[in-house]
Amino acid sequence: MNSPADPVPSPIGSVPVQLITTPGCHLCIDGLAVVERVAGEHGVDWAELLLSSLPEGSERDRWSVEVPVLLIDGVQRDFWQIDPRRLTRLLRERNQG
Repeated sequence: MNSPADPVPSPIGSVPVQLITTPGCHLCIDGLAVVERVAGEHGVDWAELLLSSLPEGSERDRWSVEVPVLLIDGVQRDFWQIDPRRLTRLLRERNQG
């Protein structure tokens, strides 16, 4: 697992949970804390991806106004304010399926 201080430019979907962030984003800092805690509680790997490391295109353009963006298995599941209850539910459902 990565720490919030070590974002890595990994491909989308390379780890189960990814949080797309931008430097200086206060919502991203809050989202990182939520993802680190909840993913850790469920033993799920996660990574921070910098928006600037992603290929240009329509998703990147859309995500630039939605950061932080939470992806689970490569699918967008949340944005702006990452809800710990929702993330917990999504990870439980993922583990059951």
